[in-house]
Amino acid sequence: MVAVTEVQPLEGYRVRLQFDDGSERLVDLSDALWGRMGKPLRDPEYFRLVRVDPELQTIVWPNGFDLDPDVLHGDHEPAPVQDSATGRAHIS
Repeated sequence: MVAVTEVQPLEGYRVRLQFDDGSERLVDLSDALWGRMGKPLRDPEYFRLVRVDPELQTIVWPNGFDLDPDVLHGDHEPAPVQDSATGRAHIS
């Protein structure tokens, strides 16, 4: 099982996630925000309250909504990372 170590909310319903295996993913959560728990996250300000729960090792919101870190890691393309030395993007 992988663990989420950092989260950065982005525009729309996207987040940039870093994992304990050193990988990084850009994840669009638009399709996950449904039902009683997901609906509050459609408010952009509430969505930005996302944080990493150290015990669950995944992202969570104040209402208790969380997502499986293995799904977040495995179902999404790696995020392009900008190399500070060369300025080129690469996949981590």
